[in-house]
Amino acid sequence: MVHTETEKTVLLLGLGNVLMGDDGLGIRVLQGIRQNYDLPSNLICLDGGVMGLQLLSHMGGITHLLAIDATQTGAPPGTVVSLEGDDVPQCLTQKLSMHQINFQEVLAISQLQGMRPPHLMICGMVPERVEYGMELTDTIQDRLHDLESAVVKALGDWGVTLVSRSKPAGP
Repeated sequence: MVHTETEKTVLLLGLGNVLMGDDGLGIRVLQGIRQNYDLPSNLICLDGGVMGLQLLSHMGGITHLLAIDATQTGAPPGTVVSLEGDDVPQCLTQKLSMHQINFQEVLAISQLQGMRPPHLMICGMVPERVEYGMELTDTIQDRLHDLESAVVKALGDWGVTLVSRSKPAGP
């Protein structure tokens, strides 16, 4: 299927497990974008959480995929990481169970099925703590805005403009 730029459909995918501390940062950033911006009609926001193979059902017709996830790169916690296309490495998400399907496996299967979006990007952040608990560490919480800004910029580079919602003036 050939898509023109005016026909682009973008999937903004939040990944991670909010029950595992900083691993849930992708979901938190996605929630922030939904709350803070007016979204264009060609942008689909999906809480992919730990959907695994179920993500494949959302890839049909997608021309651009931007995933937000915790990334393991060896950099200090809180470091924002952006990777595109074939630079998306195996270290982006860790399996929390031997039975879990990670995002890279979903991408590989989507490619085999001819459904992998032609434009792929990961915006992530190096976590500090991935263990049971719903709270983000202070390091990650303090840097979430940086990751949100990186996502908004990446979408803008693809021609998808997010309009910030006005915050009411204080007293």
